[in-house]
Amino acid sequence: MINTVYRLIAPGMIDVACTEPDIKNNVILRPLYLSICKADQRYYLGNRSREVLKAKLPMALIHECCAKVVFDPTGNFRSGEIVVPVPNMPMEEDDVIAENYLTTSRFCSSGYDGFLRDYIDMPPDRLVRVPDGVDPRIASFAELISVAVHAVRRFERFSHSRKNSIGIWGDGNVGFITALILKALYPETKLYIFGTVYEKLGYFSFADGAYHVDHVPEGLKIDHAFECVGGEGSRFALAQIIDLINPEGTVGLMGVSERFVDINTRMVLERGLCLFGSSRSGVSDFQKTMDILAENPKISAYLENLIGTVAEIKSIADIHSAFAQDISRNFGKTVLKWDK
Repeated sequence: MINTVYRLIAPGMIDVACTEPDIKNNVILRPLYLSICKADQRYYLGNRSREVLKAKLPMALIHECCAKVVFDPTGNFRSGEIVVPVPNMPMEEDDVIAENYLTTSRFCSSGYDGFLRDYIDMPPDRLVRVPDGVDPRIASFAELISVAVHAVRRFERFSHSRKNSIGIWGDGNVGFITALILKALYPETKLYIFGTVYEKLGYFSFADGAYHVDHVPEGLKIDHAFECVGGEGSRFALAQIIDLINPEGTVGLMGVSERFVDINTRMVLERGLCLFGSSRSGVSDFQKTMDILAENPKISAYLENLIGTVAEIKSIADIHSAFAQDISRNFGKTVLKWDK
């Protein structure tokens, strides 16, 4: 079996490569929907260092995908089942360190081919079934949802029992999804959103309060916080979090920044704060994500707000067009309907 893979060979340049998938040991999938991530855009636009691009290209982009089973030689899945492939590929097991933090793990679309291919071959233990009733377009960005789920699960490990209020800094996709997960798991907790764009803050109608960072109600305090801003804005977000959080609160760091970010360590020490980082996710997080979506249909209804453009992909030109449309998007996801 010969497979066609669409690899980024240089910023803005996609070429076709032919590979031979492992049809003896892996499940063969046909992509249904794929979703563009900011990390994909950074590679596509060349917004990574020359050294990183040289080390990781050529490679197929996209690590957010929903696919249909075509053939499974292992007998774990039947043809036609809808699944999401887990892009994290651990090379070893560790009793302490999670699979997504092992330095030996491989990650699809980060130095290894992602899912921009006609067919995907994956080990059966890297696949999670999509429950009936879950929109496959939403399942296409299950990876992003699982990242939020993973962060919340880590938060449960590190935080103390008082969770009267939680603040989320960031009014983008990560902040929106993290807020939804927290509201589902902690329905009695007051949830406050802090952002910079009033239009985007309007999407957080399920929260107990959504505030512009320059107009926070006087006296508002929170028990815990999540920083979902990233970039240059992380510095201001963390400063405001440290100012508003109660002593011994926990702060989840989720925003990605290319440069070092200043943190007021004096106040971190004085208030006994716990800061933890969170990145990517593993199979158990994907399964938890699917359980949450199946048990909370309201979440899926809110997640539909993230579905922006649904671009039909029939050619390489369509891939370029979809990436071009996604560049200007500051909220929501560009979903690719794979019709090649």
